[in-house]
Amino acid sequence: MINNKTVTVVLPAYNAAKTLETTYNEIPFEIVDNVILVDDCSKDNTYDLANTLKINYVIKHDYNKGYGGNQKTCYDKALEINSDIIIMLHPDYQYTPNPDYS
Repeated sequence: MINNKTVTVVLPAYNAAKTLETTYNEIPFEIVDNVILVDDCSKDNTYDLANTLKINYVIKHDYNKGYGGNQKTCYDKALEINSDIIIMLHPDYQYTPNPDYS
């Protein structure tokens, strides 16, 4: 929480099992209240791994809706849970969420 604002990280995921745990473990939970992962019908075990990591909200699409459809589901859920600040983080570890990275 920042300035009494609920902070939610959304993870639009597709075949992210190899990098999801690394990405998730670097989220700065001292300021992040919720994490939402939307699995866009991955062919790997992204969905199962997300549940193992105890991500707050894990949603799996029944069919691949594409990147835009995945984002829409992420944002709809974040708004549903009354998030004030929404941060998109790609779970493929294309960049680190670690604020101490230099």
